[in-house]
Amino acid sequence: MHHAATAITAPDTDHLPAYWQFHDAVAQAQLLAWLPRGRHTIVDVSGPRSPDGELAAMAGHHVLRVIDPTASQRAADADWTDERGTSEEGPPPKAARPARRRLKGGPEASGRALLIGEPSRLSFLPDECADDVLAEDRALSTHLGAEAMIAEIARVLRPAGRVLACVDSLVLGMAVLADQNHWAHLVDLPYAEVVLVPWPDGTITRCYGPDQARELFTGAGLTVNWIRPRTVFSESMVTHVLRRDPGSLAKLVRAELAARSDESLGAQLVISAVKKG
Repeated sequence: MHHAATAITAPDTDHLPAYWQFHDAVAQAQLLAWLPRGRHTIVDVSGPRSPDGELAAMAGHHVLRVIDPTASQRAADADWTDERGTSEEGPPPKAARPARRRLKGGPEASGRALLIGEPSRLSFLPDECADDVLAEDRALSTHLGAEAMIAEIARVLRPAGRVLACVDSLVLGMAVLADQNHWAHLVDLPYAEVVLVPWPDGTITRCYGPDQARELFTGAGLTVNWIRPRTVFSESMVTHVLRRDPGSLAKLVRAELAARSDESLGAQLVISAVKKG
């Protein structure tokens, strides 16, 4: 039996299982639907496994990718270029590749800059310098002091600026604790103000229900537009459908995006919020 944490961890391989092809396609479709029109300045504080900033750059936006210099997967971002267009490092080793497939950036993706700094402390960025912020790849879950991080995100956002974030859910946290036989901790979990769950690798993840996520964002002066699961279709259903009809991936993605769902479901929650003027 796989640990519950594998629900959000795809294998590091160029040949993804059927479900993870679907998961990645949904994540990219959600981002493309969220991205604004025109050319915006977007600050990307997502974790190292997220290709969203690269996709936003390929869509024509100017992206400032903030990378923690101590992150163990820094090599995964080696193809991000500085303002002169030169590569910071050589190709990343296979083990460091992000789980979500990275895109091949061409000339249309040249509007990218790599900033070395702590993503949860953006003091090197001026106030209201960003039109939008990306905080994907569990950024507000892996940075346990999420209140400080979301306050910095709100500070660098211009009025009417938006943020797209993805966090671990209480559903996942409860599954992880159940896998670890911490049954007594499950009783009060939905009512806790802050939920910290030990991860299999020894790290800690912060999990959120919809109410906790809203409180985090509103506490920083942001208004939540919507919360939805990353996916509502089960792995078994997706795998079954794609095995029967490998060409049905696009239909599955469209059905996922159109599905009405309880915002508390799913291993991850995707949140869109705006800074009021």
